[in-house]
Amino acid sequence: MLGRLFLRPAGALVGAGAAGLILAPALPASGAPLGTNWQAGSFRVGTTSPVLVTSRQVDGSTAYVAWIDHTRTRLALYPGINEPPGAPDRGPAQIPQAQRWRLLATFNGGFKASAGAGGYIVNGRVQATMQLGLGTLVEYRDGSFNILEWLGRTRPDQLVLARQNLEPLVWAGRPSPSTSNVSLWGATLGGGAAVWRTAAGVTRKGDLLYVAGPAQTPSSLAHILIAFGAERAIELDINPEWATFIAYRHRGARDPVALVPNPQQSAYRYLQPDRRDFFAVYTRAGGGPNVPYR
Repeated sequence: MLGRLFLRPAGALVGAGAAGLILAPALPASGAPLGTNWQAGSFRVGTTSPVLVTSRQVDGSTAYVAWIDHTRTRLALYPGINEPPGAPDRGPAQIPQAQRWRLLATFNGGFKASAGAGGYIVNGRVQATMQLGLGTLVEYRDGSFNILEWLGRTRPDQLVLARQNLEPLVWAGRPSPSTSNVSLWGATLGGGAAVWRTAAGVTRKGDLLYVAGPAQTPSSLAHILIAFGAERAIELDINPEWATFIAYRHRGARDPVALVPNPQQSAYRYLQPDRRDFFAVYTRAGGGPNVPYR
């Protein structure tokens, strides 16, 4: 059972070349959950950062949370070198050089295709077969985000991207009933129930949440998302090697700061070709309704 959530005092977020960097408290942001010790994660767009970050103590471990303002950002989904293996549009497997000037953040995708956990769409084209009934993070061509239970009614050409990963973790502001069955939520390193887990959620206002934490069960992860206002959510990748959320404090992908402490991954991950698929968060300015490959 999830214990009481309480705010952690402002602390240092670790970034390559910037260990011990203290991020300034964030200015108030419309739509961000109130009563939270938010810090500005990225450079400002206008007067505030559209990416805010924080951490909370949960039953003796730390959960790392990012909030992304859907009105000022665009989401992109990039195939990696190997994942998904049959992707017809492989792309650069990293953030394209021409797009780095507007890069706000990057974070890990979901399970490998071999896990059979779902499909994948980029720029309206199916890269891996979509599966009915699975939780699906989507971005529409107007830049709005949503998490759906995929029923096959949405045409791929209506979407900038779609990424499936198992059934929904949170639906209508409640944990999925199946969160009590840990075996349904991925093979864990060492076989334990409480491991590093990551997830993406959508709030009632349509903003995006990213959550990562060690020693999390599916149920505890779902409760953290709900505490931050998630109406719907899906689990992303799990186990300690893969949890990655990186924010960029200056344009040009400069000053990368890792929200999630992960000694197995550099803060420069995704600025060079990576084996796994991943998400990028861009400013809306300078982009259109597509994932840019150049």
